[in-house]
Amino acid sequence: MQKKLILIFMALVMCVMVVFTAGCTETGNENATVEILYTGAGTMPGLLATGQIDGYINWQPFIAVALEGDIGKVVSYSQDLPPKGTWTDHTCCVFGANSKALENPDAAASLSALMILGNKYINDYPDNAAALTADWLFSSQNMTYGNVIVSSTDVMKTSIPTIKFSSEITDSWLNSNEAFIQSQRDLGIVTAKLASTTTDESAALLYDFGPYDSAVKQIESKTFVTPAATSTISIGYLPSDHDAPLFVLLKDWEYFKSAYNCYLKPVTEKTGKITDAELYINGQKVANVKLIEGTGGPQLMTLLQQNAIQYALAGTPPFISAVDKSTGDMGLKILSPLMLEGSGLVVSTSSPANDWDGFVAWIKARSAEGKNVVLGDPQLGSIQDVQLKSALEYAGIGYVVKSA
Repeated sequence: MQKKLILIFMALVMCVMVVFTAGCTETGNENATVEILYTGAGTMPGLLATGQIDGYINWQPFIAVALEGDIGKVVSYSQDLPPKGTWTDHTCCVFGANSKALENPDAAASLSALMILGNKYINDYPDNAAALTADWLFSSQNMTYGNVIVSSTDVMKTSIPTIKFSSEITDSWLNSNEAFIQSQRDLGIVTAKLASTTTDESAALLYDFGPYDSAVKQIESKTFVTPAATSTISIGYLPSDHDAPLFVLLKDWEYFKSAYNCYLKPVTEKTGKITDAELYINGQKVANVKLIEGTGGPQLMTLLQQNAIQYALAGTPPFISAVDKSTGDMGLKILSPLMLEGSGLVVSTSSPANDWDGFVAWIKARSAEGKNVVLGDPQLGSIQDVQLKSALEYAGIGYVVKSA
């Protein structure tokens, strides 16, 4: 099994290197070409609905928005993109902390345990998790994208089952992170501490699995360690259903109190986002908790480095970038995965493509007509960007970057 993972990893690295050494220029008249438009994740459904793009690669819930709004259909979920098997259990969002937080390893283990239990809840009760996530993110109201109006609860019920909510540290997840670091080197984004590290050296810089290992043992033994009381813990997160483990912990806190006597209790229960809570372990209050919504992963990394927050739920890429560029005394560490996969490639409902092979055929036909397919892409160097370009390269399709 390990040999197979290594071979897959090597193949991925070679594929990514080919993609990024090829650059962003059209590869020749004999090859089909797509145009990539870098644009905000939340703008893509509206652009697709108005015909300004022909499809997009994005993370959830924007794949589900396209489906529920009847403006798009799925060509491939991210884990199924070619080369086959490359993206199974691929990295996405993680639970991490700064070095100040890790001075209290028992508290770090307690919060890691709650994230694991939040994931278990989602897998055991997906419909409940969808409703609670819609409550947190949208106060259970409709989501509007131009003339497209969709139920937030319906979107979450479509989205949640396509995300692999797991905190387990696996070889495939670790290899996915290492492959992503290599892609960032090829792009010239990783240029400092991680620029030339070995796999083991990268791991030493990026990870601290001590809290996770302790959390797993506590959950398995059903014996939780009560941390020393502290004043306030601040946790940063992003307004995405990828952070659903945190949302369900707070929205159904009584379940976790009853099942484990370890829970995050809102100071005030209300519809929508929770900003203030209390952490209880073994029924004993350990800390006040502030929930800080971020505008993006890089912003959360800055807040971690400033100790304005001590923990964050964010994507793997911003953690990698922050660790690579870090210069101060405040270190950052990934503690465990939060979820895996959770992205996809959609095209307009008018497209003849219904799967990857049909997608490739459609691109070739459009290129032959002199009208390239235009695809939305959330950001240069993002996981989704790397996946799209690797899949296109595998299919022999070139790309150019389209001006906004």
